[in-house]
Amino acid sequence: MKLVIQIPCYNEAETLTVALDALPRHIEGVDEIEYLIINDGSQDATVNVARAWGVHHIVSFPQNRGLARGFMAGLDASLRSGADIIVNTDADNQYCGEDVEKLVAPILRGEADIVIGERPISDIEHFSPLKKRLQRFGSYIVRVASHTDVADAPSGFRAYTRAAAMSINVINNYTYTLETIVQAGNSRLAIRSVPVRTNPELRKSRLFKSMFGYVQRSIVTILRSFMMYHPLQFFGAVGGVLFLGGFLLGLRFLIFVLQGSGAGHIQSLILTSILLLMGVLTWVVGLLADITAANRKILEDVQYRVRKIDYEQDRKAEE
Repeated sequence: MKLVIQIPCYNEAETLTVALDALPRHIEGVDEIEYLIINDGSQDATVNVARAWGVHHIVSFPQNRGLARGFMAGLDASLRSGADIIVNTDADNQYCGEDVEKLVAPILRGEADIVIGERPISDIEHFSPLKKRLQRFGSYIVRVASHTDVADAPSGFRAYTRAAAMSINVINNYTYTLETIVQAGNSRLAIRSVPVRTNPELRKSRLFKSMFGYVQRSIVTILRSFMMYHPLQFFGAVGGVLFLGGFLLGLRFLIFVLQGSGAGHIQSLILTSILLLMGVLTWVVGLLADITAANRKILEDVQYRVRKIDYEQDRKAEE
C-alpha cells in the first residue's frame, strides 16, 4: 500500500519546510509514503527548499495556473507514481500533519473512497465571524447539491483512493474543493468526514482577495456543478417559475376580460405570451442539457477506463 502526500505550492519557501516536517513518516497499514509538491509558477525558492528537504516528486508549471489545475496535475503525477492513496494538504501548514493518519484510516478499513478533514471552524481564531458563517452556509449548499453529509466542504485536507482519484474531473480554474464534492456525490462515491486539527496561521490566504470575491466564485462554482449533474431539475425549476408567472398573468387578464375591461390590459397579454414561451423554451433547454449530461457520464466512464489502463502501464513499467 503506497501513500503519496501532495502539496500545491505557490511561493511557499518560507512555510514549506514547516509543513513537510509535520507530515508522518510511517502509518500503520501503509507500506510506503512519498511526498510530492506542485510548483505552481513560484518565483521564490520553493523548489530548492523541496529538493533540499528530500521531496520525492516535483511537478512544475512555468507560470501560475491556479489551485484547481495544480491539484489535478498532482493527482496525475501521484497516480503515475503508483499511489494507492493520495492525500492533499496545504503548504502553509494550516492542517495538523499528524492527522493524515486520521484521513487514511477510513480508506484502509474499506469504508470510504474520499475522506475530507473537518476543521473546528468555530475555534479557528483567524476566521472572522462572517467567514465562519459563510463557511457553514457554503457547506450546507454543497451538501444539498451533492446529496452528501460533508461537514466542511471548503477543506483542502483530503484523502482519495486510487479509483476515486482516477474518476475526478475539475472544470473550473478557481478551486477543486466544492466541484469535486458535487461530482463525487453524484457519482455515488463513498465520502466521509473526520475531525482534524488546525495550526496557527503562518500567512494570509492567497486563494481570494476579498470575502465578496470568494463568495461570488463559490456560488458560480456550485451552480455550475449542479447544472452539470442535475440539468433537468435546474432548468425545470427555472422554466416552471417563468411558466407559472405567465399563467398567473394570463389568468389575471382573463378575469379583466370577463369583467369587460380587457382592452386596457393588452400589455399583460403580451407579457403572458413571453413568459409562457420562455418557460417552454427553458424546459426544452433542460431536456437537451439532460441528454448532454447522460453523454458526459458515458464519457466519464470511458475516461476512467482509459486512465486506468494508462496508469497501470506506468505502474508496471516502474516495477
